[in-house]
Amino acid sequence: MRIGIVLSNTPGYSETFFRSKIKGLQENGVEVFLFCQSKNDDFTLCPVVVSPKVSKKPLLQLWFFIKEFVLLFPYLSTVMRFVKLERAEETLWVQIIKKVYLNAHLLKAKVDWLHFGFATMALGSETVAKAIGAKMAVSFRGFDMVVYPVKYPGCYTKLWKYVDKVHTISDYLLGLAKKNGLPDSIPTSKITPAVEMEIFAHKTSNFKVSNDLVFITTARLHWIKGLVSTLEALAILKEKGFVFTYKILGEGKAYERIAFAAYQLGLKDEVQFLGKLSHEEVKKTLEDADIYLQYSKQEGFCNAVLEAQAMGKPCIVSNAGGLTENVLHEQTGWVVAKNSPKALANQIEKVLYMTDEEKEHISTNASERVRKEFDIEKQLLAFLDFYKDKNA
Repeated sequence: MRIGIVLSNTPGYSETFFRSKIKGLQENGVEVFLFCQSKNDDFTLCPVVVSPKVSKKPLLQLWFFIKEFVLLFPYLSTVMRFVKLERAEETLWVQIIKKVYLNAHLLKAKVDWLHFGFATMALGSETVAKAIGAKMAVSFRGFDMVVYPVKYPGCYTKLWKYVDKVHTISDYLLGLAKKNGLPDSIPTSKITPAVEMEIFAHKTSNFKVSNDLVFITTARLHWIKGLVSTLEALAILKEKGFVFTYKILGEGKAYERIAFAAYQLGLKDEVQFLGKLSHEEVKKTLEDADIYLQYSKQEGFCNAVLEAQAMGKPCIVSNAGGLTENVLHEQTGWVVAKNSPKALANQIEKVLYMTDEEKEHISTNASERVRKEFDIEKQLLAFLDFYKDKNA
């Protein structure tokens, strides 16, 4: 079996979802190809096909255009099928020519499945899989269903006509997809993120109260991650006399906004922005944490919360999206209503004053659940079944 995965870029070292999937498929005899807009030089897991270049210089773009169409000549029958499908969709000729160029790398593919790692990446390429004689799959992430359709209503209408099977990381995102027009007739499969338990192993925690507390969040710096609300909750704790450090792991365009919020709330000395870290550095930072916080406004699922639970860290999360599937309230962690910093502060304080035995019980439950339900091997078997499904 040959599977083509479409991403914007080759997965980085810390992006375990795609890297583990690729390695697992290969170990089971599946040929995997990545189709990306750009490639990191250090990525060597599988062959990578880069999409045609786009230049703002007219003459250079013309050269790229001519070169790509010459290279497409041996695939003329495939291109003609693609054009026919697009004409049936009443796509204008100017747009068709543009689509042929932008999808040239995909139109040359010889694969059994063409799997778009994000639903938004399939937009503009909806008919490609049928043109090359492959089945088409798409995966849902938070941005695909939470943000993009709000800005562009009906954006997936064409996609639903051509997709053969859908992969979702949570029931929450699948529900949103249904609201955005996904027909019940299209097969779906829920395959959650997974954790390499040998890396994120549970250790007996040394819980402490009031002195040298460490809170941590791993997230891109974006409003949707609720970091300002988290800071507002921590400001309440500071007023009550708690001494702590709050470490934020991740990068993003909202850095200045979040850093200014920390300054305004009197938390400049308590908040540390650690930027983007390697997987090993994330693990080391988590080891020193007392409580993991993920107070997002929306969340598809969140792999970082799984990793924190696997390590036995008490996790307090919002009730946004897939987080309620990730953490079971008062069983494997605590779920707090989003957009209520006071409620978050109260929950953090309650957890801090629990006995070590009570917190260890919750942490052990969380780690065991991650080991049983979110194991890498289990995820791999689910993907093998996903592609082997004859009914898709």
